[in-house]
Amino acid sequence: MQDAILVINAGSSSIKFSAFAVQAHQPPLQRVLGGKIESLGTSERPGPVDNPGASPHFVVTDGNGQVLAEKSWRTSEALSHDDAMAFLLEELPPRLEKCQVRAVGHRVVHGGAAFSSPARVNDEVLHELEKLIPLAPLHQPHNLAAIRTLKIQMPDLPQVACFDTAFHHTLPEVARAFALPQAISARGVRRYGFHGLSYEYIASVMAQFDPALSGRVVVLHLGNGASMCAMRDGRSIATTMGFTALDGLPMGTRCGSLDPGVVLYLLSELGMDADQVLTMLYEQSGLLGMSGVSGDMRALEASDDPAAQRAIELYVYRISQQLGALAATLGGLDAIVFTAGIGEHSVHIRSQVCCAAAWLGVELDTAANQAHASRISTIESRVGVWVIPTDEEQVIARHTWADCTSTSD
Repeated sequence: MQDAILVINAGSSSIKFSAFAVQAHQPPLQRVLGGKIESLGTSERPGPVDNPGASPHFVVTDGNGQVLAEKSWRTSEALSHDDAMAFLLEELPPRLEKCQVRAVGHRVVHGGAAFSSPARVNDEVLHELEKLIPLAPLHQPHNLAAIRTLKIQMPDLPQVACFDTAFHHTLPEVARAFALPQAISARGVRRYGFHGLSYEYIASVMAQFDPALSGRVVVLHLGNGASMCAMRDGRSIATTMGFTALDGLPMGTRCGSLDPGVVLYLLSELGMDADQVLTMLYEQSGLLGMSGVSGDMRALEASDDPAAQRAIELYVYRISQQLGALAATLGGLDAIVFTAGIGEHSVHIRSQVCCAAAWLGVELDTAANQAHASRISTIESRVGVWVIPTDEEQVIARHTWADCTSTSD
């Protein structure tokens, strides 16, 4: 039997999972299993907001990404997160029969001010994390529900929470602060930043691509959720997301930065209540709201609807705007890194962002970009531009195994 770490990433409409075998005297880097269940919802909302008719679908792959099994449910069958976890608890053990799962690591979006590093889950930790649900209502409830389910089904199995906010605890005080009364700031109203597990992974591998990537770097995590992070020597010094995961760039269904007066107007003049505003800002805005077509960049790029093209134009504009601000925070720029679904796969978005950043010294290598090369800037470019696939699950596995070994010691 080989020791293994199971990683669970429970999102708003999917549950992703991976298993990593632990090699002797090495971190758990060998992925032996992966997969996801997507298009989850409830009977009231049977699928992702931008594709409500989507059918729930399960896929599991081996360590090389080869599909081992798939299953789809009828479109009319609503599959809840609890249903999906129950299915996984039946489906995964036979596929891990040669492994002894030592612990489970979870992605938890918000760790607040209290958690600057991974934490072994107990009742007290769960209680503290529940208090943060209003700050990440799209993700935190599902993150914690997966933990509770495993706690009931496998009470003796250690669970470790790994936080998307932890990487940004290096933010300088001035970068954390909002211009609000001190009494409000004292209650934890500050900039936290998110996607930290992705940024932590990129910071851990980028010097392997180019030594210059250890200097002044802006990383663009562009997926259904999107943010940017300014790093100096691999440490976060500024980021576009703030108190919640609504801030910064427009996203698949989230609005990004918004004049707070808009929220006041929605409440006082349009008569919306807090729940209606929350739903609109988290689930009906962003690329979906602007385009009226989809929150999926692939669908927008394939569409000839002018509204879809305007949504893409605004998306690139806001990225370019934030890139200038983050470069100013760094006092200059040595490199740009694209990562996550859109960043890793969209030739068009990378091209548009790089062209808009010519003033910073970016010179795009069009052929390299089309070929999805690791480096997509020319040799002459004053700022190197790279595409580096992220792997949040590896980061979670490393932290979870470190917790196991430190506890056993």
